[in-house]
Amino acid sequence: MSNLSDDEQTAATPGELREQVEQTRAELGETVQALADKADVKARAKEKGTEVKERTAEVAEQAVAKAGELKAKAVGAAHSVQDKLPDALKDKAGQAAGQVRDKAAQAGSVWEERAPDSVRQHAAEGARMARNNRTLLLGFAGAALIVWWVVRPGKG
Repeated sequence: MSNLSDDEQTAATPGELREQVEQTRAELGETVQALADKADVKARAKEKGTEVKERTAEVAEQAVAKAGELKAKAVGAAHSVQDKLPDALKDKAGQAAGQVRDKAAQAGSVWEERAPDSVRQHAAEGARMARNNRTLLLGFAGAALIVWWVVRPGKG
């Protein structure tokens, strides 16, 4: 006969024996269910996929928030730079922008006549993005102009 450990007790009555059998069955059922869950590869893969989806959504949400913060900082910096520009430089930049617009219009008409449809679609998408972020682009252009003006050779 086997030796019983301190945790195991022998049943004194048939009722206690039935209770021990029921408890053992419940434990065995839980063990079998745990093993079945581990063996269900499809369900585990689905759970893992859901976890990855949730994590990806969280990371994307954080990236969008960070991009918004960076955009706000860039817009603030652009306004700060524009406020510090001398009026003469702003006038020259405005004139240069007008000339660039005129040349761009001329190039655009040539472009529409000769470019393939797929290339035109990609260019239109890029132009939309530039229009949507105009303030940011102008701020960077203004900052670049100031940097050039400060470090240009022959300042005299």
